Formats: sequence, structure tokens, C-alpha cells
Amino acid sequence: MPDYQSPPFYIRILVPTGNPDGLRIVEKSNWSGVGIVFNRSNFKEAVKRPEFEKTGVYVLIGNDEESGSKTIYVGEGDPVKSRLNQHYSNKDFWTWAVFFVAKDDSLNKAHVQHLESQLLTLARNAKLCKLDNGTEPNPPTLSEADTVFVESFLRDIISIFPLLNLNVFEMAFVSAGVKELLYVDAKGVKATCYEDAKGFIVLKGSEAVLKETNSLNKYISASRKDLVEKGVLALIDSKYIFTQDYAFNSPSNASDLILGGSTNGRTCWKNSKGIMLKELQEAAVKEISK
Repeated sequence: MPDYQSPPFYIRILVPTGNPDGLRIVEKSNWSGVGIVFNRSNFKEAVKRPEFEKTGVYVLIGNDEESGSKTIYVGEGDPVKSRLNQHYSNKDFWTWAVFFVAKDDSLNKAHVQHLESQLLTLARNAKLCKLDNGTEPNPPTLSEADTVFVESFLRDIISIFPLLNLNVFEMAFVSAGVKELLYVDAKGVKATCYEDAKGFIVLKGSEAVLKETNSLNKYISASRKDLVEKGVLALIDSKYIFTQDYAFNSPSNASDLILGGSTNGRTCWKNSKGIMLKELQEAAVKEISK
């Protein structure tokens, strides 16, 4: 899979209705594409936009009621309007959506089929959401020039998703900028993590307890079951093992899931010297204030 890391760029977001929770038009520096973000509730008004008449790739997004994790559906349309009209009528899970088209009409049917296939592969590999897609389509055969073009377009799409709070297409990995690893060693399990812009990253090979306590938040409990179903947590020798690096929203969510009960992540996680995350954060604030 290609590396979708991007150089510095800027984003311009137009809110044509004046309501920031409504329709948004997303453009990126030095890019021929454009993203259209809209809520299901304002679909009837948004669909009047001319971008809906273009060939593009789209993502429908909703939240799983039990675990709170995202559920998505990835598709393509030529134009996107006809497919989104169908989903507005027959798919209930989604509450908002985003689609991408080319301002210069340079995307064709084969291009968006390739984008659809790649996005589905990325989402399946990352295991950060539930996929509503029943099957994964085979990518079309593209010329070398078309492949270069569409992969470049995909890199731009991937760089925009996190700004829309859609972080389900990129697997977490240990970056060169990691300053310090943190550890949990309790209840017979050991886990390692670090903090970065993506969140609180628990590393592959970390362990989690098998049994939960009554204090465990129901959403974390549902998330544990979800990660087992996705294969992120594998049962080995009476404990769970992380099969890949995985991003959490907070240190407490991570330690709750690992230890199977309610915890304070800021005191559970410690560095190699035994200093708690809470103390490390307080020291960092003091250093900044000097």
C-alpha cells in the first residue's frame, strides 16, 4: 500500500449556507479536487449543488449505538447524485456524508472505482470502524499514467479526512517523532503506548485482561467485543493480545479497555522510570510556563 503522508498544506472551507453544521465545501492547496460534506438532515437542499452531478467517490458515516465507533459505507457514482439518492432512501445508519469530485472533471468511472477499492482496503486494514459494505469490489485495470494520477488524488483525500474527524483509513504506527513510551503493568498484563496527534496509541503486542469488572463503562465493554470481532484483539493464553497498533481517544479509554474496569489513565500509564503520565504532563506545563 502506498504511503499517504503529505507535505504541509492549507485547507479552505466554504460554508455556503452560513451554518457550520450544514453544507461545507472543502478545497486543498494545489489540488484539482473538491470535497462536499453534508448532513443527512439537509440532503434535500445539498443535492441541488452542481458537484452532485459529477463522477466521484463518497463515504457515508454513522455511529454504532453500542460501542460508539463509526460505521461507514464507501461507494462511487457516475454521477454521485444517483447513488446518494438511493442511499438516502434505503440506508438508515448514516447521519452525514462526504464525497470528492474533480473540479476539472478529470475523474472518470475507472478512477473512482479505484478510489473506492483503495479506501475500502485501507478501512479494512485499519480496523477502526465497522464497514456496511457487503463485498469489496476488484479494482479496475488502469494505465500507468492513470494510476499515478488517481493515487495522487487519493493522497489528497486521505490528508483531508482527519480534518473532518474521520480517522478510520489510516493505521496507527510508531513515528520517528515519538519522544517517550508509556507502560501499564497490572492484573497480569503488560501494555505499551505513546501519545501523538492521532491520539493515544497502544502498540502491537500489548496485552489486555480477559475478564471485565462491573465498573467497566458499557461503551468500552462494547468496544472490547468489537475489537475482538475485528481481530485487533486476539485471545492467546488466557489474555488478549493487540495484533496491531491501535489509537484511543484518551489514556483512560486505553487503560479501561486493557484492564477491564474503570481506571485513571493519567495515573495508570507510567514511563520507564515509573513516573506517572499525570506527573509528566504537569512537568511539561511547568516547562512551557518558564
